[in-house]
Amino acid sequence: MYIRVVVHPDAKKERVLQESETEFTISVREKAERNQANRKVVEIIANELRVPMNRVRIISGHRSQRKIISVE
Repeated sequence: MYIRVVVHPDAKKERVLQESETEFTISVREKAERNQANRKVVEIIANELRVPMNRVRIISGHRSQRKIISVE
């Protein structure tokens, strides 16, 4: 399954909005440096969908706010 995510790094509060079944808007406190925000996004998606973190990976958008994530 593919999920589209819009990420807002360096936010004051962590927040997850599920726009639809395959679209999320996520605010994370981590900065967009050294892959910190990306790791947190993968962790949040895994928790939301109740799957192990190793089954969630970013397909595209590693350096963008808009990402496509694959969930096995």
